[in-house]
Amino acid sequence: MDRDILFEPIRFRNLEVRNRLFRSSTRARIHFERRFARGGVGAIISSHVPVHISGRILPNYATIDRDDRIDFWHDVVEAVHAESCKYILQLSMSGRQQDLPGVENLDPHAPPGSFYRRPLSSTDSRDSFHGLAGRAATRTEIKQLVQWFVDGTERARRAGVDGIELHSGNGYLFTQFLSSAINDRTDEYGGSLKGRAEFLLEVIRAIRDKVGDGLFLMVKLSAVERDNAIFRWRKRGNTLSAQIAQWAETAGADAIHVSTGSIFPHPRNPAGAFPIKTAQRTYGTILASGNRTLLNYLLFRYLPQLFLWFWQQSQADFLQDGKVVPERVEGLNTEDARAIKAAVTIPVLCTGGFQTADVIRHAIQDGAFDGVTMARSLLANPDLPKVFAEGRNKPERPCTYCNRCLLEVLDNPLGCYEPQRYNSHQEMIADIMSIFENECSSPQAAELDVVS
Repeated sequence: MDRDILFEPIRFRNLEVRNRLFRSSTRARIHFERRFARGGVGAIISSHVPVHISGRILPNYATIDRDDRIDFWHDVVEAVHAESCKYILQLSMSGRQQDLPGVENLDPHAPPGSFYRRPLSSTDSRDSFHGLAGRAATRTEIKQLVQWFVDGTERARRAGVDGIELHSGNGYLFTQFLSSAINDRTDEYGGSLKGRAEFLLEVIRAIRDKVGDGLFLMVKLSAVERDNAIFRWRKRGNTLSAQIAQWAETAGADAIHVSTGSIFPHPRNPAGAFPIKTAQRTYGTILASGNRTLLNYLLFRYLPQLFLWFWQQSQADFLQDGKVVPERVEGLNTEDARAIKAAVTIPVLCTGGFQTADVIRHAIQDGAFDGVTMARSLLANPDLPKVFAEGRNKPERPCTYCNRCLLEVLDNPLGCYEPQRYNSHQEMIADIMSIFENECSSPQAAELDVVS
Protein backbone atom coordinates (compact mmCIF):
# COMPACT_ATOMS: atom_id res chain seq x y z
CA MET A 1 0.00 0.00 0.00
CA ASP A 2 1.55 3.32 -1.12
CA ARG A 3 2.34 5.74 1.70
CA ASP A 4 0.33 3.83 4.29
CA ILE A 5 1.52 5.15 7.66
CA LEU A 6 1.46 1.59 9.03
CA PHE A 7 4.28 0.64 6.68
CA GLU A 8 6.37 3.76 6.87
CA PRO A 9 9.62 3.28 8.83
CA ILE A 10 9.77 4.44 12.41
CA ARG A 11 13.07 6.13 13.21
CA PHE A 12 14.57 6.25 16.67
CA ARG A 13 17.82 7.97 17.61
CA ASN A 14 19.84 4.81 16.92
CA LEU A 15 17.48 2.36 15.22
CA GLU A 16 15.17 2.25 12.24
CA VAL A 17 12.29 -0.26 12.05
CA ARG A 18 10.65 -0.91 8.70
CA ASN A 19 7.05 -0.44 9.85
CA ARG A 20 4.95 0.61 12.83
CA LEU A 21 3.87 -2.90 13.88
CA PHE A 22 5.80 -4.57 16.72
CA ARG A 23 5.30 -7.99 18.32
CA SER A 24 5.18 -7.45 22.06
CA SER A 25 6.49 -9.88 24.63
CA THR A 26 5.77 -13.61 24.55
CA ARG A 27 8.18 -16.39 25.42
CA ALA A 28 11.08 -17.05 23.06
CA ARG A 29 11.75 -20.05 20.84
CA ILE A 30 13.72 -19.78 17.64
CA HIS A 31 10.99 -21.22 15.42
CA PHE A 32 8.33 -19.22 17.26
CA GLU A 33 10.14 -15.90 16.75
CA ARG A 34 10.82 -16.73 13.10
CA ARG A 35 7.11 -17.31 12.59
CA PHE A 36 6.23 -13.78 13.67
CA ALA A 37 9.11 -12.25 11.72
CA ARG A 38 7.82 -13.96 8.57
CA GLY A 39 4.37 -12.57 9.34
CA GLY A 40 5.64 -9.09 8.62
CA VAL A 41 6.15 -7.25 11.91
CA GLY A 42 8.90 -4.67 11.83
CA ALA A 43 10.36 -5.70 15.16
CA ILE A 44 9.92 -8.33 17.85
CA ILE A 45 10.15 -7.57 21.56
CA SER A 46 11.14 -10.71 23.43
CA SER A 47 9.50 -12.22 26.45
CA HIS A 48 10.39 -11.26 30.02
CA VAL A 49 14.13 -12.09 30.09
CA PRO A 50 15.57 -12.06 33.62
CA VAL A 51 19.08 -10.76 34.16
CA HIS A 52 19.48 -13.13 37.12
CA ILE A 53 17.97 -16.56 37.68
CA SER A 54 16.36 -15.43 40.95
CA GLY A 55 14.11 -13.06 38.99
CA ARG A 56 12.52 -15.49 36.52
CA ILE A 57 8.71 -15.45 36.60
CA LEU A 58 8.26 -18.95 35.14
CA PRO A 59 10.82 -21.77 34.99
CA ASN A 60 10.60 -22.15 31.20
CA TYR A 61 11.50 -18.55 30.39
CA ALA A 62 14.88 -17.98 28.75
CA THR A 63 17.42 -15.93 30.71
CA ILE A 64 20.47 -13.80 30.01
CA ASP A 65 22.13 -14.24 33.39
CA ARG A 66 25.31 -15.95 32.15
CA ASP A 67 27.67 -15.66 29.22
CA ASP A 68 26.75 -19.14 27.99
CA ARG A 69 23.25 -17.81 27.19
CA ILE A 70 24.64 -15.49 24.51
CA ASP A 71 24.83 -18.15 21.78
CA PHE A 72 21.14 -19.00 22.14
CA TRP A 73 20.10 -15.38 21.80
CA HIS A 74 22.50 -14.93 18.87
CA ASP A 75 20.71 -17.78 17.09
CA VAL A 76 17.32 -16.19 17.81
CA VAL A 77 18.51 -12.83 16.50
CA GLU A 78 19.98 -14.36 13.36
CA ALA A 79 16.73 -16.21 12.61
CA VAL A 80 14.72 -12.99 13.00
CA HIS A 81 17.19 -10.88 11.01
CA ALA A 82 16.93 -13.35 8.14
CA GLU A 83 13.33 -12.15 7.74
CA SER A 84 14.33 -8.44 7.68
CA CYS A 85 12.94 -7.98 11.20
CA LYS A 86 14.56 -6.31 14.21
CA TYR A 87 14.89 -7.99 17.61
CA ILE A 88 14.62 -6.19 20.95
CA LEU A 89 15.40 -8.07 24.17
CA GLN A 90 13.15 -7.26 27.12
CA LEU A 91 15.28 -7.22 30.27
CA SER A 92 13.39 -7.74 33.50
CA MET A 93 13.28 -9.12 37.00
CA SER A 94 10.17 -10.50 38.63
CA GLY A 95 10.57 -8.96 42.05
CA ARG A 96 7.80 -10.42 44.19
CA GLN A 97 5.66 -11.13 41.11
CA GLN A 98 7.10 -14.61 40.59
CA ASP A 99 4.36 -17.02 39.58
CA LEU A 100 6.46 -20.21 39.60
CA PRO A 101 9.87 -19.70 41.18
CA GLY A 102 11.31 -23.04 40.03
CA VAL A 103 13.52 -25.53 41.80
CA GLU A 104 16.48 -23.15 41.65
CA ASN A 105 14.71 -20.98 44.22
CA LEU A 106 13.59 -23.69 46.63
CA ASP A 107 14.79 -22.86 50.13
CA PRO A 108 15.84 -26.03 51.99
CA HIS A 109 16.03 -24.08 55.24
CA ALA A 110 12.61 -22.45 55.01
CA PRO A 111 10.20 -22.78 57.95
CA PRO A 112 7.11 -25.00 57.60
CA GLY A 113 4.63 -23.61 55.10
CA SER A 114 7.30 -21.70 53.19
CA PHE A 115 8.95 -23.18 50.10
CA TYR A 116 10.91 -20.56 48.21
CA ARG A 117 13.46 -17.86 48.75
CA ARG A 118 11.80 -14.49 48.52
CA PRO A 119 12.99 -12.55 45.47
CA LEU A 120 14.31 -9.01 45.83
CA SER A 121 11.67 -6.29 45.71
CA SER A 122 11.08 -2.75 46.95
CA THR A 123 8.96 -4.09 49.80
CA ASP A 124 8.36 -6.97 52.18
CA SER A 125 4.60 -6.82 51.59
CA ARG A 126 2.83 -9.35 49.36
CA ASP A 127 1.07 -8.64 46.10
CA SER A 128 -2.66 -8.06 46.31
CA PHE A 129 -3.85 -10.75 43.90
CA HIS A 130 -1.83 -13.94 44.43
CA GLY A 131 -0.19 -13.02 47.73
CA LEU A 132 3.27 -13.51 46.25
CA ALA A 133 6.08 -12.59 48.64
CA GLY A 134 9.19 -10.52 48.07
CA ARG A 135 11.91 -9.06 50.24
CA ALA A 136 12.87 -5.40 50.37
CA ALA A 137 16.32 -5.09 48.82
CA THR A 138 19.04 -3.37 50.82
CA ARG A 139 21.01 -0.51 49.28
CA THR A 140 23.85 -2.93 48.56
CA GLU A 141 21.44 -5.36 46.87
CA ILE A 142 19.99 -2.54 44.77
CA LYS A 143 23.48 -1.76 43.49
CA GLN A 144 23.81 -5.47 42.63
CA LEU A 145 20.49 -5.36 40.77
CA VAL A 146 21.72 -2.37 38.76
CA GLN A 147 24.88 -4.28 37.85
CA TRP A 148 22.86 -7.33 36.78
CA PHE A 149 20.94 -5.15 34.33
CA VAL A 150 24.17 -3.68 33.00
CA ASP A 151 25.68 -7.15 32.58
CA GLY A 152 22.51 -8.40 30.89
CA THR A 153 22.61 -5.48 28.47
CA GLU A 154 26.22 -6.16 27.57
CA ARG A 155 25.42 -9.83 26.90
CA ALA A 156 22.44 -8.78 24.77
CA ARG A 157 24.69 -6.45 22.78
CA ARG A 158 27.19 -9.26 22.22
CA ALA A 159 24.33 -11.48 21.02
CA GLY A 160 23.62 -8.92 18.29
CA VAL A 161 20.22 -7.64 19.42
CA ASP A 162 18.96 -4.40 17.90
CA GLY A 163 18.06 -2.99 21.28
CA ILE A 164 16.73 -3.67 24.75
CA GLU A 165 13.55 -2.87 26.63
CA LEU A 166 13.46 -2.37 30.39
CA HIS A 167 10.20 -3.88 31.61
CA SER A 168 9.09 -1.16 34.00
CA GLY A 169 5.37 -1.91 33.93
CA ASN A 170 2.73 -4.51 34.77
CA GLY A 171 3.83 -5.14 38.34
CA TYR A 172 7.35 -6.48 37.86
CA LEU A 173 10.41 -5.28 39.79
CA PHE A 174 10.68 -1.73 38.41
CA THR A 175 6.95 -1.20 38.98
CA GLN A 176 7.40 -2.32 42.57
CA PHE A 177 9.81 0.58 43.03
CA LEU A 178 7.86 3.12 40.94
CA SER A 179 4.43 2.48 42.46
CA SER A 180 3.02 4.65 45.23
CA ALA A 181 0.74 1.73 46.13
CA ILE A 182 3.56 -0.80 46.48
CA ASN A 183 6.78 1.00 47.43
CA ASP A 184 6.75 1.61 51.18
CA ARG A 185 10.45 2.42 51.55
CA THR A 186 11.65 5.39 53.59
CA ASP A 187 15.15 5.65 52.09
CA GLU A 188 16.29 7.38 48.89
CA TYR A 189 14.52 4.71 46.80
CA GLY A 190 11.07 5.45 48.26
CA GLY A 191 8.85 8.29 49.37
CA SER A 192 8.44 10.87 46.62
CA LEU A 193 7.97 10.01 42.94
CA LYS A 194 11.57 11.05 42.32
CA GLY A 195 12.77 8.64 44.99
CA ARG A 196 10.63 5.79 43.69
CA ALA A 197 11.98 6.39 40.17
CA GLU A 198 15.62 6.44 41.24
CA PHE A 199 16.23 2.70 40.77
CA LEU A 200 14.99 2.76 37.18
CA LEU A 201 16.94 5.92 36.38
CA GLU A 202 20.12 4.46 37.91
CA VAL A 203 19.77 1.43 35.68
CA ILE A 204 19.29 3.55 32.54
CA ARG A 205 22.28 5.74 33.36
CA ALA A 206 24.48 2.76 34.24
CA ILE A 207 23.59 1.03 30.96
CA ARG A 208 24.43 4.17 29.00
CA ASP A 209 27.75 4.46 30.84
CA LYS A 210 28.57 0.87 29.83
CA VAL A 211 27.40 0.63 26.21
CA GLY A 212 27.13 4.26 25.12
CA ASP A 213 24.38 5.79 23.01
CA GLY A 214 24.57 3.37 20.09
CA LEU A 215 22.27 0.69 21.51
CA PHE A 216 18.51 1.29 21.38
CA LEU A 217 16.93 1.38 24.86
CA MET A 218 13.18 1.50 25.40
CA VAL A 219 11.30 1.75 28.71
CA LYS A 220 7.94 0.03 29.13
CA LEU A 221 5.74 1.87 31.63
CA SER A 222 2.34 1.31 33.15
CA ALA A 223 1.11 4.81 32.44
CA VAL A 224 -1.68 4.39 34.99
CA GLU A 225 -1.37 1.63 37.60
CA ARG A 226 -4.96 1.13 38.77
CA ASP A 227 -3.77 -0.91 41.74
CA ASN A 228 -7.32 -0.85 43.10
CA ALA A 229 -8.88 -2.35 39.96
CA ILE A 230 -9.86 -5.60 41.73
CA PHE A 231 -10.12 -4.52 45.34
CA ARG A 232 -11.45 -0.97 45.51
CA TRP A 233 -10.25 -0.42 49.07
CA ARG A 234 -6.61 -0.51 47.97
CA LYS A 235 -4.57 2.54 46.98
CA ARG A 236 -4.85 3.55 43.32
CA GLY A 237 -1.11 3.71 42.78
CA ASN A 238 0.46 6.07 40.26
CA THR A 239 -1.78 8.03 37.97
CA LEU A 240 -0.38 9.24 34.64
CA SER A 241 3.41 8.68 34.65
CA ALA A 242 4.37 11.49 32.27
CA GLN A 243 7.04 12.73 34.68
CA ILE A 244 8.66 9.29 34.87
CA ALA A 245 8.72 9.17 31.06
CA GLN A 246 10.43 12.58 30.95
CA TRP A 247 13.03 11.50 33.48
CA ALA A 248 13.64 8.27 31.55
CA GLU A 249 14.21 10.27 28.37
CA THR A 250 16.69 12.55 30.13
CA ALA A 251 18.53 9.54 31.57
CA GLY A 252 18.96 8.05 28.10
CA ALA A 253 15.81 6.23 26.96
CA ASP A 254 15.15 6.24 23.21
CA ALA A 255 11.44 5.36 23.37
CA ILE A 256 8.56 4.80 25.78
CA HIS A 257 6.26 1.78 25.53
CA VAL A 258 2.88 2.48 27.16
CA SER A 259 0.95 -0.21 29.01
CA THR A 260 -1.18 -0.28 32.18
CA GLY A 261 -1.67 -2.10 35.48
CA SER A 262 0.32 -2.76 38.66
CA ILE A 263 0.02 -6.56 38.62
CA PHE A 264 -0.12 -9.27 35.99
CA PRO A 265 -2.65 -10.36 35.04
CA HIS A 266 -4.68 -7.20 35.56
CA PRO A 267 -8.33 -6.61 34.58
CA ARG A 268 -7.11 -4.11 31.97
CA ASN A 269 -3.93 -5.92 30.95
CA PRO A 270 -4.51 -8.05 29.05
CA ALA A 271 -7.99 -6.60 28.73
CA GLY A 272 -10.85 -8.92 27.91
CA ALA A 273 -12.44 -11.96 29.48
CA PHE A 274 -11.12 -13.84 32.49
CA PRO A 275 -11.09 -17.51 31.40
CA ILE A 276 -12.57 -18.91 34.59
CA LYS A 277 -12.93 -22.50 33.31
CA THR A 278 -9.29 -22.51 32.24
CA ALA A 279 -8.34 -21.13 35.65
CA GLN A 280 -10.21 -23.97 37.35
CA ARG A 281 -7.99 -26.41 35.48
CA THR A 282 -4.57 -24.70 35.41
CA TYR A 283 -4.36 -22.33 38.39
CA GLY A 284 -3.51 -25.12 40.82
CA THR A 285 0.00 -25.12 39.36
CA ILE A 286 0.90 -22.01 41.36
CA LEU A 287 -0.79 -22.89 44.69
CA ALA A 288 2.53 -23.06 46.51
CA SER A 289 3.66 -19.65 45.23
CA GLY A 290 1.52 -17.26 47.31
CA ASN A 291 -0.64 -17.12 50.40
CA ARG A 292 -3.78 -16.08 48.46
CA THR A 293 -3.51 -18.64 45.69
CA LEU A 294 -5.59 -21.26 47.52
CA LEU A 295 -8.35 -18.72 48.17
CA ASN A 296 -8.31 -17.73 44.49
CA TYR A 297 -8.47 -21.36 43.44
CA LEU A 298 -11.46 -22.02 45.68
CA LEU A 299 -13.19 -18.92 44.32
CA PHE A 300 -12.52 -20.02 40.73
CA ARG A 301 -13.93 -23.48 41.41
CA TYR A 302 -16.81 -22.86 43.79
CA LEU A 303 -17.72 -19.16 43.63
CA PRO A 304 -16.67 -18.09 40.13
CA GLN A 305 -19.34 -15.40 39.82
CA LEU A 306 -18.10 -13.72 43.00
CA PHE A 307 -14.56 -13.61 41.67
CA LEU A 308 -15.71 -12.35 38.28
CA TRP A 309 -17.67 -9.57 39.99
CA PHE A 310 -14.47 -8.32 41.63
CA TRP A 311 -12.49 -8.76 38.40
CA GLN A 312 -14.96 -6.91 36.20
CA GLN A 313 -15.35 -3.81 38.37
CA SER A 314 -12.86 -1.85 36.27
CA GLN A 315 -14.03 -3.28 32.94
CA ALA A 316 -17.38 -1.52 32.57
CA ASP A 317 -16.24 0.45 29.53
CA PHE A 318 -15.68 -2.67 27.42
CA LEU A 319 -18.35 -5.00 28.76
CA GLN A 320 -21.99 -5.34 27.81
CA ASP A 321 -24.26 -7.65 29.80
CA GLY A 322 -21.12 -9.06 31.41
CA LYS A 323 -19.53 -10.00 28.09
CA VAL A 324 -16.53 -8.48 26.35
CA VAL A 325 -17.23 -6.24 23.36
CA PRO A 326 -14.03 -6.59 21.29
CA GLU A 327 -14.39 -3.21 19.61
CA ARG A 328 -14.27 -1.55 23.03
CA VAL A 329 -11.11 -3.38 24.08
CA GLU A 330 -8.94 -2.40 21.13
CA GLY A 331 -6.78 0.62 21.84
CA LEU A 332 -7.78 1.08 25.47
CA ASN A 333 -4.38 2.67 26.31
CA THR A 334 -4.50 5.17 23.45
CA GLU A 335 -5.29 8.28 25.48
CA ASP A 336 -2.64 7.41 28.08
CA ALA A 337 -0.12 7.09 25.25
CA ARG A 338 -1.24 10.42 23.83
CA ALA A 339 -0.55 12.13 27.16
CA ILE A 340 2.88 10.48 27.43
CA LYS A 341 3.74 11.46 23.86
CA ALA A 342 2.86 15.08 24.61
CA ALA A 343 5.36 15.04 27.49
CA VAL A 344 8.42 13.60 25.67
CA THR A 345 10.29 14.15 22.43
CA ILE A 346 11.16 10.50 21.80
CA PRO A 347 8.83 8.05 19.97
CA VAL A 348 6.03 6.33 21.89
CA LEU A 349 4.68 2.82 21.31
CA CYS A 350 1.35 1.63 22.67
CA THR A 351 -0.06 -1.79 23.51
CA GLY A 352 -3.74 -2.62 23.92
CA GLY A 353 -5.31 -5.37 21.83
CA PHE A 354 -4.66 -3.77 18.45
CA GLN A 355 -5.76 -5.77 15.39
CA THR A 356 -7.67 -3.36 13.12
CA ALA A 357 -5.73 -1.36 10.53
CA ASP A 358 -7.97 1.71 10.59
CA VAL A 359 -7.83 1.93 14.39
CA ILE A 360 -4.04 1.87 14.41
CA ARG A 361 -3.73 4.11 11.37
CA HIS A 362 -6.04 6.79 12.77
CA ALA A 363 -4.31 6.88 16.16
CA ILE A 364 -0.87 7.31 14.57
CA GLN A 365 -2.09 10.00 12.19
CA ASP A 366 -3.86 11.72 15.08
CA GLY A 367 -0.62 11.90 17.05
CA ALA A 368 -1.54 9.53 19.88
CA PHE A 369 1.56 7.36 19.39
CA ASP A 370 4.12 6.34 16.78
CA GLY A 371 3.57 2.58 16.61
CA VAL A 372 1.78 -0.35 18.26
CA THR A 373 2.82 -3.55 19.94
CA MET A 374 0.71 -6.70 19.71
CA ALA A 375 0.83 -10.13 21.35
CA ARG A 376 -2.56 -11.89 21.52
CA SER A 377 -3.56 -10.48 18.13
CA LEU A 378 -0.47 -12.06 16.58
CA LEU A 379 -0.89 -15.34 18.44
CA ALA A 380 -4.27 -15.51 16.74
CA ASN A 381 -3.00 -14.26 13.36
CA PRO A 382 0.81 -14.28 12.98
CA ASP A 383 0.47 -12.86 9.45
CA LEU A 384 -1.61 -9.86 10.59
CA PRO A 385 0.81 -7.29 9.06
CA LYS A 386 0.45 -9.03 5.70
CA VAL A 387 -3.33 -8.86 6.08
CA PHE A 388 -3.02 -5.09 6.50
CA ALA A 389 -0.56 -4.81 3.61
CA GLU A 390 -3.08 -6.54 1.35
CA GLY A 391 -5.55 -3.76 2.10
CA ARG A 392 -7.78 -5.68 4.48
CA ASN A 393 -8.85 -3.89 7.63
CA LYS A 394 -9.05 -6.93 9.90
CA PRO A 395 -8.29 -10.66 9.77
CA GLU A 396 -11.05 -13.09 8.93
CA ARG A 397 -10.85 -14.65 12.40
CA PRO A 398 -9.66 -11.95 14.81
CA CYS A 399 -8.59 -12.43 18.42
CA THR A 400 -11.65 -12.56 20.68
CA TYR A 401 -9.73 -11.43 23.80
CA CYS A 402 -10.82 -14.61 25.56
CA ASN A 403 -7.41 -14.70 27.34
CA ARG A 404 -7.26 -18.49 27.45
CA CYS A 405 -3.69 -18.16 26.20
CA LEU A 406 -2.85 -16.30 29.41
CA LEU A 407 -3.62 -19.22 31.75
CA GLU A 408 -2.95 -22.15 29.44
CA VAL A 409 0.69 -21.10 29.37
CA LEU A 410 1.06 -22.28 32.98
CA ASP A 411 0.75 -25.90 31.83
CA ASN A 412 0.84 -25.91 28.03
CA PRO A 413 2.61 -24.38 25.01
CA LEU A 414 1.87 -20.76 24.26
CA GLY A 415 -0.72 -20.34 21.54
CA CYS A 416 -4.32 -19.47 20.74
CA TYR A 417 -6.81 -21.67 22.64
CA GLU A 418 -10.02 -20.05 21.40
CA PRO A 419 -12.11 -22.90 19.85
CA GLN A 420 -14.32 -20.42 17.99
CA ARG A 421 -11.39 -19.51 15.78
CA TYR A 422 -10.89 -23.05 14.47
CA ASN A 423 -12.89 -25.57 12.50
CA SER A 424 -12.09 -28.31 14.99
CA HIS A 425 -10.24 -29.08 18.19
CA GLN A 426 -7.67 -31.02 16.19
CA GLU A 427 -6.97 -27.98 14.01
CA MET A 428 -6.45 -25.82 17.10
CA ILE A 429 -3.99 -28.26 18.67
CA ALA A 430 -2.10 -28.64 15.40
CA ASP A 431 -1.71 -24.87 15.21
CA ILE A 432 -0.49 -24.64 18.82
CA MET A 433 2.00 -27.47 18.37
CA SER A 434 3.34 -26.03 15.12
CA ILE A 435 5.80 -23.92 17.12
CA PHE A 436 7.83 -27.11 17.61
CA GLU A 437 8.09 -27.89 13.90
CA ASN A 438 11.64 -28.31 12.61
CA GLU A 439 13.12 -28.13 16.11
CA CYS A 440 13.58 -31.86 16.55
CA SER A 441 16.24 -31.92 13.83
CA SER A 442 17.77 -28.59 14.81
CA PRO A 443 21.29 -28.62 16.32
CA GLN A 444 19.97 -26.13 18.88
CA ALA A 445 17.12 -28.43 19.98
CA ALA A 446 18.77 -29.59 23.19
CA GLU A 447 19.72 -26.05 24.12
CA LEU A 448 16.21 -24.85 23.44
CA ASP A 449 14.84 -27.37 25.90
CA VAL A 450 17.21 -26.03 28.55
CA VAL A 451 16.84 -22.28 28.18
CA SER A 452 13.40 -21.72 26.70
